[in-house]
Amino acid sequence: MAKINFGGVTENVVTREEFSLEKARNILKNETLAVIGYGVQGPGQALNLKDNGFRVIVGQRSGGASWKKALADGWKEGTDLFDIETACRTGTVIMFLLSDAGQISAWPVIERNLEPGKALYFSHGFGVTYSDQTGIVPPEGVDVIMVAPKGSGTSLRRLFLEGKGLNSSYAVYRDATGRAWDRVIALGIGIGSAYLFETDFQKEVFSDLTGERGVLMGALAGLMEAQYNKLRAMGHSPSEAFNETVEELTQSLMPLVAENGMDWMYANCSTTAQRGALDWKNRFRDAVAPVFDRLYKSVASGKEAAITIEANRQENYREKLSAELKQLRESEMWQTGTAVRKLRP
Repeated sequence: MAKINFGGVTENVVTREEFSLEKARNILKNETLAVIGYGVQGPGQALNLKDNGFRVIVGQRSGGASWKKALADGWKEGTDLFDIETACRTGTVIMFLLSDAGQISAWPVIERNLEPGKALYFSHGFGVTYSDQTGIVPPEGVDVIMVAPKGSGTSLRRLFLEGKGLNSSYAVYRDATGRAWDRVIALGIGIGSAYLFETDFQKEVFSDLTGERGVLMGALAGLMEAQYNKLRAMGHSPSEAFNETVEELTQSLMPLVAENGMDWMYANCSTTAQRGALDWKNRFRDAVAPVFDRLYKSVASGKEAAITIEANRQENYREKLSAELKQLRESEMWQTGTAVRKLRP
């Protein structure tokens, strides 16, 4: 394990250089990895593990869209594609990759197949951290571990096929066998992680829920709408408002930030942009700080988990979600985005 300095704080990090794929294969050579769920994370993790030479099976409810997707991806019914009960009974590592809501309903099946010595693997700390709401309490005698890729399963798979990798966090909630650490790191390398940084189940879910509602998705979308609406209200055309709000950010500036950091992006912009950005950065930071305070408290208290669970329990959740996404998609701002993207060379 490497000790790496992150801005003055030393953290434990595992890389492919010190923990090779060959080592991961050797650790898991007698294991059957049962990937339960073939929705968001399932396909990427299952296919990457399979391509990396691990023994993988998929457990999924028969006949649904995800089952059909698994068949289309090359999994064969009765060979490496089974119903959830059969996969859980067969697997020595049960990779619980259903949605947070899906995990609640499937937990009784998972729990009754968790024999001592097996490992229960998560990619999100939600179910265990909010066990008072989910009912997910792993039995004694079972390793409880987590590898959480910092991105979607689609990104994990795409980067794998490009010969790259997605960074992931890892955690050991319970080491019942004495092999939990080896198992979790081997799985992290096997799914295609570029490197693995240490966390715990609670910190992972608190940071994840805050990030999704904050900068990564909720705050970003809200900030974009606020600027776009202001520019439109002041007489700017839709194309100009969109280009100055979204297109330049995603196509020009964020790639520069990803490449070498925010300061490097600033250094590669005009002096007018540099001065204005530096002058206004702290004003935006201070304006939204109280919102982030409220957000984190809502996550830590379990309120956000309760909202999520209750929403997913509604029979018409998918219909409501589709309606909300349709409203977003058909707004002037994102209709403009569709037109702008078609103009990209």
